[in-house]
Amino acid sequence: GFMDDQVSGEKPFFLYLPLSVPHIPWFPHEEFKGKSGAGPRGDQVLMADKILGEIMQKLDELGVSGNTLLIFTSDNGPREGVNGHSSAGKLRGLKGSIWEGGHRVPFIARWPGRITPGTTSTETIGLMDLMATLGAIVGHDLPGNAGEDSFNMLPALTAENEAPIRDYTIHHSGMGVFALRQGDWKLVEGSLDPELHDGPEEAVEPALFNLANDPGEKDNLWESEKLKVPELQALLDQARSQGNTRPI
Repeated sequence: GFMDDQVSGEKPFFLYLPLSVPHIPWFPHEEFKGKSGAGPRGDQVLMADKILGEIMQKLDELGVSGNTLLIFTSDNGPREGVNGHSSAGKLRGLKGSIWEGGHRVPFIARWPGRITPGTTSTETIGLMDLMATLGAIVGHDLPGNAGEDSFNMLPALTAENEAPIRDYTIHHSGMGVFALRQGDWKLVEGSLDPELHDGPEEAVEPALFNLANDPGEKDNLWESEKLKVPELQALLDQARSQGNTRPI
């Protein structure tokens, strides 16, 4: 209905649609119950897929698919799968954790004429970047004191950049553990405080991983990479003290 109203009035529109599925409580519609083979959460993933399909179909019916940027993504990693389903694939950790399984999610964008179909990008993008990116699309620069961690990712979407847009990305677990990623390197600051446990672990040991070679975060290089650890730790400390990662 919202899209009908906007298009009939010949207005450009911004639609943010935060789905309740596949989040808890897991009450899939009767149409999807037992269809996924991966429990009620898996059934709700099927629901989310159908909802996205309905949105895409509506854009086609309204004749605006060719002039609409459509983004599908998530705010965090999955919960544990059932019936043998590896919900996070080969990544370590799940929703709420500091590991890649807690943070790395699909980011799929379609924009005919601007984004080349079937292309991929190695750029690290976060939801906070949508603010600056959408601002750039409509020709509105962020005020100097706004979006302190938001970067314009339009050049990454349209494959117009070669160098990384942001120098580093900060991760934060649901229990207060920080990490910093720069290029292929990821430093996990760690915490021995049992109150800051991470998933099934009572404490998180400081760690350093090369995600290009070890996306599953199995090989801790903290002791062997003596120069990389203080370099990344200094960046994390600087960001924490200044309160922003984008120049403002």
